[in-house]
Amino acid sequence: MSFVEIPKNSPFTYENLPYGVFSTGCETRHRIGVAVGAHVLDLSKVSHLFNGPQLASHQTVFSEPTLNAFMALSRGAWKEARETIITLLNVDNPTLRDDQNLRSSALVPLEDVTMHLPASIGDYTDFYSSIEHATNVGTMFRGPENALMPNWKHLPVGYHGRASSVVVSGTPIRRPNGQTRPKDAEPPVFGPCKLMDFELEMAFFVGGQTNDLGSPIKMEDAEDHIFGMVLMNDWSARDIQKWEYVPLGPFLGKNMGTSISPWVVTMEALAPFQVESPEQNPKPLPYLCHADPYSFDIHLTAAIQGEGMDQPAVVCKTNLKYLYWSMKQQLVHHSITGCNMRPGDLLASGTISGPTEDSFGSMLELCWKGTKTVPLGGDETRKFLKDGDLVVMSGSCEKDGIRIGFGEVTGKVLPADQL
Repeated sequence: MSFVEIPKNSPFTYENLPYGVFSTGCETRHRIGVAVGAHVLDLSKVSHLFNGPQLASHQTVFSEPTLNAFMALSRGAWKEARETIITLLNVDNPTLRDDQNLRSSALVPLEDVTMHLPASIGDYTDFYSSIEHATNVGTMFRGPENALMPNWKHLPVGYHGRASSVVVSGTPIRRPNGQTRPKDAEPPVFGPCKLMDFELEMAFFVGGQTNDLGSPIKMEDAEDHIFGMVLMNDWSARDIQKWEYVPLGPFLGKNMGTSISPWVVTMEALAPFQVESPEQNPKPLPYLCHADPYSFDIHLTAAIQGEGMDQPAVVCKTNLKYLYWSMKQQLVHHSITGCNMRPGDLLASGTISGPTEDSFGSMLELCWKGTKTVPLGGDETRKFLKDGDLVVMSGSCEKDGIRIGFGEVTGKVLPADQL
């Protein structure tokens, strides 16, 4: 139990303690913090208290403007940091509790902070790991008999995204202009995207020591390179994507913005919510096999609030546990060629869809390629996103009285530039 009060239904419980990067109006430098209830623990103010065997010589990582240096330490160091923070916040520990000067400077009200990207993201890769999503999209465009491509059940399909346009929650996203081909028998046209979409995803940050170029990360070492997770909205321009994606895959239909939640929930915090991975048939090749469960029971929602609506309307409820390919498999496959994976690299799940229509993780699926309308309450309906729509995604876990939350990732659609 912590001496810091945890408001009821707060996502940032004593069992959670996610990391983020923040600033305040009176102290504008970016610094690392841990969310606890309605406060942020400023780790730069308590860095001298990380004096265990793993961190005593690395205290400066908590004074950095991003999490990259901390992510680059060992899994043992991450565990020690978490144990130290839990001890500092414990109701029976006077170190921070009774030092009024330190307590007042180190505990910052959450309402006073501005959040920033938690890491400098060197590379960003997006996978396509939901069998339900892949089947839905394949069925729409190729028919049910050819829904999954021949390689899909043999490897985690992915593509290299654009790291420069990954943004923190709350950043508006402008509707892109681009080439589309509305009518197959006519030439392409240029103009604003008309089929703007969200994709409900999660992503993890790579951590640990960078593997040498040419040396893959082995499955038995994969967990040492998975630092923690965030929510993600992979904004998508479906009409631009449709015209451009053959033969090399997504490009401009995906690079207008990718939003992530600001708080990184660690794998140690998520451990109680580990569940069995889905059965994989056929069995993957040996380098992709792991015997331990590495899926997580994380409840996810996506909601839309149009202009004039009083509150967001939930359009999707899904769960991370539906993913066919695990984070370990994604990481190991990504590096199997010897690709070097660096601390702060971001690897995303792809759209997370479940087995029922209300668990489909994109408007493309929810409206079934424009053949259905999605109700938002009252007279409001959608097929794809309109200008002014606010998309709100959230995620949480709950079990045996323990609750872990990710907060939210939000973004509002702005009108396209007139070109």
